[in-house]
Amino acid sequence: MANPYLPAWEYVPDGEPRVFGDRVYVYGSHDRAGSIDFCDCKLKVWSAPLSDLNKWVCHGDCFRTVDGETPADVDWTDNLLYAPDVVEKDGKYYLYAYIVGAKGCVGVSDRPEGPFKLLSKYKYDIPNHYDDGIFIDPGVLVDDDGRVYVYCGFQGSYMAELKPNMYEVVDGSYKLDIIPTEEPHRFFEACSPRKINGTYYLIYSPQLGSRLDYATSDSPTGPFVYRGTIVDNGVDYPGGNNHGSVCNINGQWYIFYHRMTNNTIMSRRGCVERIEILPDGTIPQVEMTSLGFEDALDPYLPTPADTACVLTGGCFITERNIFERPITSITDGCVMGWKYFDFGEDYASKTLGLRIKIRGLGAKGKLHILADSPDGEEIGCAEFGSGDAILCAKTKLLTGRHAVFFRAEAGYEGWYADNMKGRQLLELEEFVFIK
Repeated sequence: MANPYLPAWEYVPDGEPRVFGDRVYVYGSHDRAGSIDFCDCKLKVWSAPLSDLNKWVCHGDCFRTVDGETPADVDWTDNLLYAPDVVEKDGKYYLYAYIVGAKGCVGVSDRPEGPFKLLSKYKYDIPNHYDDGIFIDPGVLVDDDGRVYVYCGFQGSYMAELKPNMYEVVDGSYKLDIIPTEEPHRFFEACSPRKINGTYYLIYSPQLGSRLDYATSDSPTGPFVYRGTIVDNGVDYPGGNNHGSVCNINGQWYIFYHRMTNNTIMSRRGCVERIEILPDGTIPQVEMTSLGFEDALDPYLPTPADTACVLTGGCFITERNIFERPITSITDGCVMGWKYFDFGEDYASKTLGLRIKIRGLGAKGKLHILADSPDGEEIGCAEFGSGDAILCAKTKLLTGRHAVFFRAEAGYEGWYADNMKGRQLLELEEFVFIK
């Protein structure tokens, strides 16, 4: 599956990926298109077989704070659920949930997909902390010796060890500022712990950024040393908060994260990129792509607009309806990009055909077609008019692996061009190359 890797109608940010048995599971928040709030009052689980990462299955609601198709799982609040995590211990699966402004809780199930039944509220006696919502966005680590640690925080990080009952804090284990808020760490939120090759990693979101950074330690209780950025969802794209983690699937490491849609920071969709963990434990920063779990996109199959990984100039992806997610608010100078296509080997023809499905908005202009970068070689140009259309263009023959970009240009001159500044030119729905 390309990015976003779940069905187009699904909004699951804050993804915590976990491999259990022969499947990879993603536990995350649940956003709603058009909502003025982060998240929802329910959590959903998706999974795919390790043998085919294109076959994602929804296991439905696994935990709720309000009645729905299933009764609420808690009786002390109906507030929103944020950013869960799930771990396995002794054959049971434990869900850790943050409930906004209320005491969070732990659920338990015999199956990784749930549903999870309430085990208990968190239990702790921590001096100078009276806020019932203290365990914000919990990330959980079951260490090799069976000890369990929970990592949390918003504008300040903290951790504690849990007793074998999995919900009660071990007295004296609570630690503040495991990730400093000062440079270079700049902790903000979204703790996610992992143990990799004997090293403890904390993946988190730094202040005033759209990144996922990481720090490492030789101990689960720190101190943690800042190592760098893994991915930034705001590079040449409408940025916002970020939350996710790393996972090894079939020997390949991935970073799971999310991107913004609908011109808001509250309609987030899950994405994934391949990463590499070097022998020294560092993780080189990766760019956002359209690839998801794919090695390359096929240019000769229709490419939906909402798989774009570059959107500059104010354009953004929106949900027109359950079937259509175009790029909208395209004005003069906007750039849209997709990385990466495999155009295959050389053939006798010297050009490719390109068909672009748009929605006209009473304007005219051009879409310049560029290879490899927004400032790369122009390989073709498609003119558009005022109505809905399938634009037709010829492009230079491409072979091998390339990114493709469209740059919009308004088709007006003189005094009328000044009056058209900032005018939305068209909406882009999908495109396909033709041999």
